[in-house]
This record gives sequence, structure tokens and C-alpha cells, in this order.
Amino acid sequence: MTPIAKIYIDGEWRDASDGGTFAVIDPATGHVIADFPGATSDDCRDAVTAAEAAFPAWARTSPRERSEILHRAFEILRFERDDFAEIMVRENGKSWPDAIAEAGYATEFFRWFAEEAVRIPGDFRLSPAGDKRIVVAHEPMGVALLITPWNFPAAMATRKLGPALAAGCTTILKPARETPLTAAYIVDVLRRAGVPRGVVNLVTPVPTGPLVAEMIAHPAVRKVSFTGSTEVGRTLLHECADTVVSASMELGGNAPVIVLPGADLDHAVPAAFLAKMRNGGSACTAANRFYVHESLRHDFVERMTAHLRAVRTGSGLDRENTLGALVSVDERDKVAELVRTAVAEGARVVVGGESLPKGAFYAPTLLDDVSHGDTITRHEIFGPVTAVIGYADVQDALRMANDTEFGLVGYVFGPEAAALRIAMDMEVGMVAVNRGVLSDPAAPFGGSKQSGLGREGSSVGILEYLEEKYIALEV
Repeated sequence: MTPIAKIYIDGEWRDASDGGTFAVIDPATGHVIADFPGATSDDCRDAVTAAEAAFPAWARTSPRERSEILHRAFEILRFERDDFAEIMVRENGKSWPDAIAEAGYATEFFRWFAEEAVRIPGDFRLSPAGDKRIVVAHEPMGVALLITPWNFPAAMATRKLGPALAAGCTTILKPARETPLTAAYIVDVLRRAGVPRGVVNLVTPVPTGPLVAEMIAHPAVRKVSFTGSTEVGRTLLHECADTVVSASMELGGNAPVIVLPGADLDHAVPAAFLAKMRNGGSACTAANRFYVHESLRHDFVERMTAHLRAVRTGSGLDRENTLGALVSVDERDKVAELVRTAVAEGARVVVGGESLPKGAFYAPTLLDDVSHGDTITRHEIFGPVTAVIGYADVQDALRMANDTEFGLVGYVFGPEAAALRIAMDMEVGMVAVNRGVLSDPAAPFGGSKQSGLGREGSSVGILEYLEEKYIALEV
């Protein structure tokens, strides 16, 4: 299919007001897919104005009507799944299996929040003193600025658009510059599903930082939801503070894996492989640091190496490939530099450890003899690199796992009772016990420490876009 390469403001596709564009590149080939408009300050202001004007009517729309629009969008995405996945493959570089999996995951957020739109909670009760009735309602916050990353360009957009629209907020979607075509496709699906003009807008600001700051400073913008790096999240939080804008932040991770003594490696290794290699390792939930008990370490390394050797790397347009490109040569080079530094600090390359000659590809890699505190254990790898650290004492493994400013997700493999005890003591917002994937639209997604604020998905995800209003009634 021919992708849409336009911004979307007040129900109309248009080019940037100054005619400027930037190239969207297929990282598997280096070829330009499209020239996308770079939104100007005027374009961003127009988007906020459109969303502000559309808000009163959209907020008054019945929950059932909002639900049905989201459900129609779900049905369109389900019917067009292959087209949806192909856009992601072409601009993001991911493998076909990863793209199809993301298409399904992203689609489910529209179905989930179509159902949540009609279940917004409230409260009515007698005060303890008996002097009044306490009524608590939830009202949409207003205009929501939704900022999404390149690694999951579909799922991060629907995970924000779904609850915002279900709550009655109007929206401005700001996708990553590497992956605007997926965002434009999703916006067009919502248009076809019947979203009124002005309720959903799409801009790609150039330059990004200053124009995002301008939108946050606009008095109509009352909500910012951001998925991306902790560094950028800190900057956005400072900007939100100036006008006291509600902020939800899903930030960086440094996910530890603890393989306990007695773990069943027949089960643990395939699951750990999935935790590492889902989306080519370019996921905030990707397993980053593997703390493996010394009694299992040799066997774990051998088995994980066999899984990595079986990976087929190449363009996602070849549906047999299971590892695609990183999103850009720059991102590939960041991964390569982390591996070079790890080797200089004493790690041993068991498999991989090299960039491939064409495209933004990096070979599936396993590093053994990594030490806790090495550079690679302190950074989010965001690529197909497994770093193994041995340990002798379980409490020491837990201490090392928690020794980070991040707290998004952790993984534990081992006997169930022991694994659950460790899971309860991990300083993270989410833990997968004896499984490699935990994300689900029905589960609250989010982290602790510097990995974020708030939760997405689940029944609580819609509350991020609602204000509580208390009304006192005379008895």
C-alpha cells in the first residue's frame, strides 16, 4: 500500500505550512520511503487550536458513541493487519513476525478501551457525618498531547489514543520522526471509523524540542503522555511544571533477569530468549542483564547461544527472517559501541559481536564474563545483545538487579515459590515469573523509580485522562 505522508489537522491532510519535509528511511536498505512534512510552529498551533475547539462537543459525546468509534477502528485494523504490519516493517526495520505481533497488540488497545469507555467509574455515598451526599464524577481533562517512540510505533500510539478518546479528550499525536507513516495510517483509520474533525490531530514538529515545548505551554493542553527516554522525560516534566500540566511518563528501562538455582532451563532459556529478542531487543521491556546462578551458567550460555545462532537476520519483507534491522545506522552503531566497550572491560563474545555489512543490522550476540557495574550493565542496550553475569548468592543477585535508577520490568526464572519471593523484592513496576512476555492491554503497564509515572492499559489506563470532580449534595 502507498503510505500517507501528510500531517493531519482539524480533519484535513496537509503539507507543512512552509513546505519543508524530512526523509523517512527504510533501515534495512537505506532507501527513502517517503518525504514527510515537518510541522512548523504555525502547524502545531493550528493543531492545538483545532483540538481545543473540538473538545466541548467530544467531551459531551456519549460513552457508547465513543466506544463504537473505537470498536470500528479495531475492526478496520484487524481486517487490514498485513498492511498495518508492512508499514512498520518498511519504516522501522523490524521483522515480519515482530510487526504482525505488534499489529495485533496495537489493535487490541482500541477494543479494550472501546469497552472501558462505557465503564468510567463514579461514586455516590453518604458522608460519615451524615450531613451530605458525596458525589464523585470523572471528567475528561481536555487536550492531550501524545508523544510516541519509534520502537513500537503502532502499539504506543493506540495505547495512548485509545484511553484518551474513550475518556472524552481531544488529542494531538506526535510520533517519532523515524516512524511517522505508521502514525498517519492509524490516524486515517480513526478518520474512517468516524472520529469528528479536530478530535485527533497529527504533527511532526521540526525542530522537535522547541515546538513540543510551545504546545505544552499552550493553556489548552492539559495532559502530556510520553513514552521515550528518561533523559527526555525529565525535560518534559520540567516543561509541564510551568503550567501544571498532568504528565504520564513511560521512560527507560534496564531490565534484569535472575535465573535461580533449580530453574528448568528447558523452559527458562526459550522464555529468556523471547524476553531478550522480542522486537530485536529494541524494547523498554527487553531483558538487559542476565544474572545466572553459577550452577547453571555454563548450560544457560550454551543453550542461549544455540537459540541465537538459529536466528535468521534480514529484511522483514522476507517473512522467514526473525530479526530485522535496527531503526537506523546510528542506533546500530550505539549497540556496536556498547559491545566494544564491554569487550574492552573484560567480556567475552560467545556469538555475534558485529554489524552486518548492509543496512542497520547487528548480529545476535551473547557476551559472557560480564561483571556487574560494567558499562553495558548500566545502559539500556536496545539491541540483540545478551549480557550474562554469574552469581553465587541469590540475595547478591537481587541486590545487583535492583542496583539501577530504572525500575520498569524484571524477569525471574526458577522454582515458583522462590521466584515469587524474589519478584516481590524486585524494585520494578512489573515482573514476569517463568515467562518471557508480560505486556497485555488488560494489565497495568508502567514502572517505578526513574522508569516513569502513571500506568497505561488495564482499567486504570483511562483514569490518566480523567479528572475527579467532587460534588457535595445537601441531604
